[in-house]
Amino acid sequence: MKTLALALLVVILAVPSTHAADLDRTAVDFKTPAEITWVRNAAGTNEQALLFGDPSKPGPYVVRIKWFPGNMSRPHFHPNDRFFVVVSGTWWMGTGERFDPASTVSAPAGSYVIHYGGKVHYDGAKDEETIIQVWGMGPATATPAEKR
Repeated sequence: MKTLALALLVVILAVPSTHAADLDRTAVDFKTPAEITWVRNAAGTNEQALLFGDPSKPGPYVVRIKWFPGNMSRPHFHPNDRFFVVVSGTWWMGTGERFDPASTVSAPAGSYVIHYGGKVHYDGAKDEETIIQVWGMGPATATPAEKR
């Protein structure tokens, strides 16, 4: 009898509860890293994951950008301020219309960065994959510096 009771107890503890907490997704929503969809850009220099909003439309948006090693953007500017957090890796930044990766400044993981609207900059990853999270107001456009 004790063996049967012990076996029943083991089975009860091993089976997950069917009364697990339910989450009201209209109140709180989330995605695990495995559920985040990454899309490679046409140039093959990075992948983006849309987390909130739509950068092509007016309004707030949040995206993650995974830059592949050795890829940097050319000098450009955005019409609106954009705010970044370096999630992993090292983010390299330069200013001015002359593209000079050797003169860039590093921002390690955990850094907070602001790209001010209308100001020319270039940035990217050098020796390692780098993930940044970007907040901004759409529409998010980039204009090459030479078209200023």
